[in-house]
Amino acid sequence: MDTLFAPSSIAVVGASSVSGKIGNTIVANILDAGFKGEVYPVNPRGGSICGLEVCKSISDLQGPVDLAVIAVPRDLVLDCFLELVEKGVGSVVIVSAGFKEVDHEGWVLETCLAEIASKTGVNLLGPNCLGLISTGSSLNASFATGNPLPGKIGFFSQSGALCVAVLDWALGAGVGFSKFISLGNKAVLDEASMLEYLGNDPDTKVILGYVENVDDGRRFMDCASRVSMKKPVIMMKAGITPAGARAASSHTGAVAGSDKACGAAFVQSGVIRVERLDELFNLAKAFSSQELPLGPNLGIVTNAGGPGILAADACGDSGMRMPTYSPDIIGELQRMLPGYASLYNPVDLLGDADAQSYGRAVRIVGHDPGVNSMLVIVAPSAALDLAAAAEEISAVVAEIAKPVFCCLMGRRHSRRAREIFAAAGIPVYDFPKQAVRAMDCMYRYAAWKGRPPRTYAEPERDIESARQLVEASLRSGRSELVEFQARDIVTAYGLPTPESDLARSGDEAVAIAEQLGYPVVLKIASPEISHKSDVDGVRVGLSSAEEVRTAFWEITARTQCLRPDVYIAGCLVQQMASPESREVIVGFRRDEQFGPLLMFGLGGVYVEILKDVSFRLAPLSVEDAGDMVREIRSYMLLKGVRGGEPVDFEAITDVLIRMSYLAEDFPEIYEAEFNPVLVNSEEALVADARMVVVDPGPGVAPDRNSAAGSE
Repeated sequence: MDTLFAPSSIAVVGASSVSGKIGNTIVANILDAGFKGEVYPVNPRGGSICGLEVCKSISDLQGPVDLAVIAVPRDLVLDCFLELVEKGVGSVVIVSAGFKEVDHEGWVLETCLAEIASKTGVNLLGPNCLGLISTGSSLNASFATGNPLPGKIGFFSQSGALCVAVLDWALGAGVGFSKFISLGNKAVLDEASMLEYLGNDPDTKVILGYVENVDDGRRFMDCASRVSMKKPVIMMKAGITPAGARAASSHTGAVAGSDKACGAAFVQSGVIRVERLDELFNLAKAFSSQELPLGPNLGIVTNAGGPGILAADACGDSGMRMPTYSPDIIGELQRMLPGYASLYNPVDLLGDADAQSYGRAVRIVGHDPGVNSMLVIVAPSAALDLAAAAEEISAVVAEIAKPVFCCLMGRRHSRRAREIFAAAGIPVYDFPKQAVRAMDCMYRYAAWKGRPPRTYAEPERDIESARQLVEASLRSGRSELVEFQARDIVTAYGLPTPESDLARSGDEAVAIAEQLGYPVVLKIASPEISHKSDVDGVRVGLSSAEEVRTAFWEITARTQCLRPDVYIAGCLVQQMASPESREVIVGFRRDEQFGPLLMFGLGGVYVEILKDVSFRLAPLSVEDAGDMVREIRSYMLLKGVRGGEPVDFEAITDVLIRMSYLAEDFPEIYEAEFNPVLVNSEEALVADARMVVVDPGPGVAPDRNSAAGSE
């Protein structure tokens, strides 16, 4: 995409001589940025704009054009785009609005532009965007106010207005960018395109992104997984609430998609997610200026007890640790500090510390081999010259060769000190928690980069039998398969279930119970009842023929009374699981952008009340499945408390992986749920299952590559 980010010539179609108009601002910004190539304003009125001779039409353009910016009314965009393609332009930025974010006509027009761009190989950015900036090429092809400072941060955003605000903030904060891109409606170039480019851009050390939706989730994950192994990718996803999703949809004309699916995609592809814009740039400062820490051990030096305690609390809430310094280090600190100073972690230099005390303490702590990174907290005091302290600390940091962060408490008197730290490449934060959060993210990212490769274990399964069952369901017009119907698919995928059989009368139920052996469970069997507890349709621990017969009639009669409109097939008689078993849930739902989203959590009715669940996207690696189990808050209940035996975690992992392959093999299955899965120290049994099947439509087929081996 060199014609987009490093063009040798630019045409501005819709350039204007009127100051304040978008077409005028774009030309002025290109010139003000110091662009070295040819600039061609295009306007049918001719004349001159910003001292440049105007071409009256695109056909009048002399010589090749690498990049064109279109800033004309929507109805003129398509004709201009076609002319530029005919001219052989390499890249086009459409800042004009009024496309799919407005109405159907705009959607049709945008789709047409995208098809032409894809067929001709033209890079199309926008429409409905602010433009782009590439500081390394002295290029500002946008209508933003001001030119950003050069830097190592590549930033892209779906919101143009947010770009303007971020740029203004960055100019005030002294933050620089390598690339600054407004994606707009993402007709062709999207977040995955930018990740791919910025991942290979030598001028970019850290990538930031703001998105409201992800169009092609699988492609995004593929790009993000590769890029995040080279450099950190930090992103903010908006539209996480129903209200936000509606606003995002009206903003860009695209579906926001499931936030849980997007969150899972970020986790699995190594993207660092933030919830706030200030956090986005707090992390950017850290990653762009410091090397990754080699471990979680943080040494803290402060001149005030309160901020030191806040930093310690922040460490307690994160993955960072505060080690005890070695005896040699404590001895050195003891020789330089008063007897009443704190020599441990954090080191408290007290309120009368001067610049030299800071320098000596930072040098001593920084040379402790058990410290991986440092946080220096500086609170204003009458005894301390902040600028002198910044000079002293910066000089020492150059010797340490470890990541060092600074927290400057207060703003009014710290401006010069902040400038000194910035010049030394030391990130400065207002509060300890911000600094610790940034350091924690750097440590976690370093650990993620160093993790071993993911392993995928394809299970044996009878896909052909499962396919026949799914196709039979579609032919019959049934969209939902409940337990006694879904059980055969569960079995085809090699998942164990408690022994069970369908009884159509009380006597049949007794006969089945005696064959299985007491105690047993009775469950209502109806293709129209998904959640049996809603009709009180389950009885457990039945230990005699009389209890079974009575339970059968109670369950069927009550269901008939509560749901007179449904067909009741009878009751499922099921072998009772071990009393030590714990209930978990495994399920998936197909996300529009990312595909099957798998869920794990506590089972039974608790999943709806506690919502203690974890999510990942298919296909699951063995490590992903293990992470899902460990992430839930109730993990310790599964591990065993107060002498209880731990469950068979390998069996849970196996259920998750088989569910993942079921989701990948059959796009016809829109969602599936195993609830509960009864797990103990020896096995995991799928005690109940339901599935929703739909016709995926023409051109959508299962992934037969993974199925071929087992068939």
